[in-house]
Amino acid sequence: MGDKGKGDKDSRLRVMVVDDHPIWRDAVARDLEDEGFEVVATADGVGSAGRRAAAVTPDVVLMDMQLPDGSGTEATAAVLEVSPQTRILVLSASGERDDVLDAVKAGASGYLVKSASRDELVAAVRATAAGQAVFTPGLAGLVLGEYRRMSQEPESSPAAPKLTERETEVLRLVAKGLSAKQIAKRLSLSHRTVENHVQATLRKLQLGNRVELTRYVIENGLDAD
Repeated sequence: MGDKGKGDKDSRLRVMVVDDHPIWRDAVARDLEDEGFEVVATADGVGSAGRRAAAVTPDVVLMDMQLPDGSGTEATAAVLEVSPQTRILVLSASGERDDVLDAVKAGASGYLVKSASRDELVAAVRATAAGQAVFTPGLAGLVLGEYRRMSQEPESSPAAPKLTERETEVLRLVAKGLSAKQIAKRLSLSHRTVENHVQATLRKLQLGNRVELTRYVIENGLDAD
């Protein structure tokens, strides 16, 4: 069937689910497996998340913010300490400003609230695995706005490498989660030109990937709007 190829492709994406509610945790794991992902582990707290991430090194971790032995922020830090290449996508009932900001500061690539649909969740896992920053609508603006305010404080503006106007424009769109193809269409550029701008920006800023680019935009208040 048409979805077969998609399932084969996504089976290479290894996902861990961290949530202290077993019914919810198992349901999310089943949904992901039904979509062709490989759920390599589940965990119910900070300690177990760190131990299991060290053992299985997942590509993506779905992380709850409310855990019995600490917060999702602590669990995110614990996972990234033992498996730094893993990308963290928070999936939480809380959309509170402090929770969202704390998760991003700890290294989360994105943040969804649990009211997200199954299709939205599946798409978000794929996007996170691909290095994009994914947020429930409204939360991205909250995060960018907060860091913009922080960046305007006099003491928090260290000298930054000089980017061209086009590089800055591309960088802002990367931070909003657009793919190179989408950026190319938006700016009437070729896909190759967009990729060249992204790579040039990575080199200038000495960053490793698009998630780090997004964090740079957030921390330096480079967002438009």
